[in-house]
Amino acid sequence: MMKMFESSKVLTVIGCCLMTLALASCGGKKEEAKPIPVVVKTEVANEQIGFGNRTYVGVVEEESSTAVSFTGSGMLTRVYVSEGQRVGRGQLIATIDPTQARNMLRAAEAQMAQANDAYNRMKQLYDNNALPEIKWVETQSKVDQAKAQLDLARKNVADCAVHAPCSGVIGSHVMSAGETVLPAMPVATILNINNVKIKASVPEKEMASILPNTPTRITVEALQTSYQGGRIEKGVEADPLTHTYDIRILVPNKGQQLLPGMVCNVEIKGSGLADHDNGGVTVPITAVQQGADGDKFVWLMVSGKAHRQQVQLGASKGDRIAVSSGLKPGDVVIIEGFHRLSEGTAVER
Repeated sequence: MMKMFESSKVLTVIGCCLMTLALASCGGKKEEAKPIPVVVKTEVANEQIGFGNRTYVGVVEEESSTAVSFTGSGMLTRVYVSEGQRVGRGQLIATIDPTQARNMLRAAEAQMAQANDAYNRMKQLYDNNALPEIKWVETQSKVDQAKAQLDLARKNVADCAVHAPCSGVIGSHVMSAGETVLPAMPVATILNINNVKIKASVPEKEMASILPNTPTRITVEALQTSYQGGRIEKGVEADPLTHTYDIRILVPNKGQQLLPGMVCNVEIKGSGLADHDNGGVTVPITAVQQGADGDKFVWLMVSGKAHRQQVQLGASKGDRIAVSSGLKPGDVVIIEGFHRLSEGTAVER
């Protein structure tokens, strides 16, 4: 009887153990282990011009400049503008002492009054046929001369103030009150910076590859901004010492943030991508895979998972190759660790 009781007890213990194992097994199914992400190395696709580019140091220049000067001479009494100030067409720039011009105006007015008085007196005689024709013609000529002198004197007074002939920004050349100016001597310079030109010096052996419509990118560190360059003007005279030629790249200056004198980097597209105006997205050659069907593809990291992206390729240079379609700026390309990937594999950097 005792043996039967002990056997029953053993069976009970075994049953409890089996139930515990079963419950543990069920609990394991509910808490499935998360897959371990594959560690990869990535690179963000950037909208660059490409590879094989050449970079030069450039300087921002105004598109055009206009010198503001007086037609007469005199001492500057006041300058109403300063360097870097934006001015509009017709705005007062500076004035010179008008004393001499006003004295000449008063003299011309007196001469005009005298000529008009003589004219009125002689006209009465002429109307009564009491004045020779030659005297009448002489009287009319003196009136015309006096009027011309008066007009000139009035203009001289008006020219004691000079106004902006166009809109723009005042350049660095600004004279000060108290200085003496001469005719055509610049008092200030107005710079047109609605568009600017980027000047860079290019070695003579590289000039042949630069065309008027060659893509360029201008990077200004002071503004932490990049600009797309426009048409290129090529110089025709080389510097006798450095054997370089000047080029000027037209850049729209919306907001007029680009100011003359700013230093910038000029990146000119290399000839290796001349037939692929695709924004210049490139990837390492080793990141490009070939599928069983022969199509080329790269692996992208999208929301923490691997995604196979088919691409069309362009020219290659060095260890990089251009992607003409399939990628866009901002795509995260997996460049290392992709050999263990499949569609949807969890990845991390």
